[in-house]
Amino acid sequence: MKNIYKLLLAATVLSMGGCKKDSEFLNVEPTSIITTDLAFSNPANVLSVLGDLYNRQVDFSTVKDWYSMADFSESFPSENGRAFLVQRNGWGYGEWGTWDYGYIRQLNLFLERLEISTSLTAPDKAKFKAEGRFLRANYYFEMTKRLGGVPLILTPLSYDFSGKTDDLQYARSKESEMYDFVIREAEEIKGDLPTDGKANATDAARATKGAAMAMQARAALYAGSIAKYGASTPQVSLPGGEVGIPANMAVAYYTKALAAAKEIISGTVGNYGLYQKKADLADNFSSIFIDKGNNPEAIFIEDFKLKSGKVHYFTGWNQPRYGAEEEEGGRINPSLNFVESFEKLDNSFAPIPITDGSGNPIYYSSQVDPFAGRDARLAGTVMLPGTSFKGRPVDIWNGYLLADGSVFSGDDRGQQKVLPGTTGLRQVVGFDGPINAKEFTAQSGFYLRKYLDPAIGSGSRGTNSELPFIRYRYAEVLLNAAEAAFELGMSADAAGYMNQVRARAGLTTPLTPGEITFDRIVHERRAELAFEGHVLFDHKRWRIAHQVWDGNKMSPAELVTNIGKATKRNTQPYALWAYKYFNPGNANDGKWVYRIVLPSLVTGANNFQFGNYYSAIGDDIRANNPKIVRQPNQ
Repeated sequence: MKNIYKLLLAATVLSMGGCKKDSEFLNVEPTSIITTDLAFSNPANVLSVLGDLYNRQVDFSTVKDWYSMADFSESFPSENGRAFLVQRNGWGYGEWGTWDYGYIRQLNLFLERLEISTSLTAPDKAKFKAEGRFLRANYYFEMTKRLGGVPLILTPLSYDFSGKTDDLQYARSKESEMYDFVIREAEEIKGDLPTDGKANATDAARATKGAAMAMQARAALYAGSIAKYGASTPQVSLPGGEVGIPANMAVAYYTKALAAAKEIISGTVGNYGLYQKKADLADNFSSIFIDKGNNPEAIFIEDFKLKSGKVHYFTGWNQPRYGAEEEEGGRINPSLNFVESFEKLDNSFAPIPITDGSGNPIYYSSQVDPFAGRDARLAGTVMLPGTSFKGRPVDIWNGYLLADGSVFSGDDRGQQKVLPGTTGLRQVVGFDGPINAKEFTAQSGFYLRKYLDPAIGSGSRGTNSELPFIRYRYAEVLLNAAEAAFELGMSADAAGYMNQVRARAGLTTPLTPGEITFDRIVHERRAELAFEGHVLFDHKRWRIAHQVWDGNKMSPAELVTNIGKATKRNTQPYALWAYKYFNPGNANDGKWVYRIVLPSLVTGANNFQFGNYYSAIGDDIRANNPKIVRQPNQ
């Protein structure tokens, strides 16, 4: 206590000694802000500036943004405030866009000030410059895949207050020019970026040669598919090329995508590979998004650290609510549409078996039995009934199915009632639901597993989670290579790349070159990259979004047919509810049965209009700059 008083006294004396006249007060330099010269005087200070620029990168469907994962009928949003996602009949033209030229200006200023710095060594300056260019290119890529061509500004602009703004008004570049820029930047900077040989979170959180090539491969693949498949939607284009890419450019882009992917696959830009550490393939898949210590799959991530205070609450939002920290969670409920899309181990597609050939219920001894014999990525992505999280079984079932076919259930989690013909209370509904229209329960019959942190305290607001969000990973690189090779007529190569990813998921019968089709390309990305921010932009670049989300409601019969077809309608998230069979004396008494259900809150049907292929550029932006042309179909 005496020491505390001494410190307080010392502080008081210092403050008194530091008193200044009123006239001198405004001349005091701020101590919380460093000057530009100081910021670029040594690597540690430059890194602090660069760290802020890294933190401002834009992603989609991340651990900071759960509700976009609950869209597109891949899942159901079990939160009352987000129920509108399944009640609307379309998306606004302004959704998904980004237009942060303040961020672009700061990146340009960073590069300009770095260039004139005389305090840094040439190697340090080259590396920091490459990182700044990578962040700028990656953000322009994020803008382009949302908006098409945008003004490409590579120097910091300044207004002289003269009233003239003509020199500050840039027209939109062609969409192809934006992709060319991203591809070119990646190629030019890779030599100045480090080779990531450790494959840990510290390395993957910053730009590397691998990250640059992963960005190049993805960007070139996007451009190639827009060029090829854009021919099927000529109305989604602009005469100046700001939206749309000529079909004759497709082959060149696919060639660049494959070449960039091969640089990563060959090991020349880093020691990357598929994550294969656990014998249980579902656990192994979920661990890709958990293991930060030595993860060869992570190429570029947004990292989070408990000690630094940069954390997220994704686990708290989405963990099974029953028994969880603070009794909160359950928001993302993967749809039956998504669950049934996972293949059987013989490479065939089939609905989850819940009835026999005569339409009678199938009775299961275990809740997980209907999902057996499937692609391991299903159980690695989705928390299925009968499984556990943090050592606690999830309790997902809607009630008792009686002998007459009726359901006896409750309206609250874990509710107890007296069953017909019995005495005494017994639990009649799961503590995790599903309960129709009750938020935070598994209203689709499933919870999300991907990204959920098993660490103690990760689901509490006081602790949160430090799991990273993986922006680029090795499996996607293999799938990018497979797609590019397929589009170039190299089906054998495509099969080789794709089969590596599938074997990791337990699909050990390789696909032959003749079995590699567009449908297979689309399916494989859906299974591997679900809830990682790809489904929207993949469907847009393939120009199938208006077919998959065509605004028409779905029937149960339609739900279970044409599984694996790329353009299969997916406009409403269906559910699969589990029931305990109650028929004392019957051989099936106490077993599990399942029924397909459309949650009552699902009243709309996703309707993707041609105007949704590119997000709107605001009227205010176009009013300030008449050179910005309007998006098509808006």
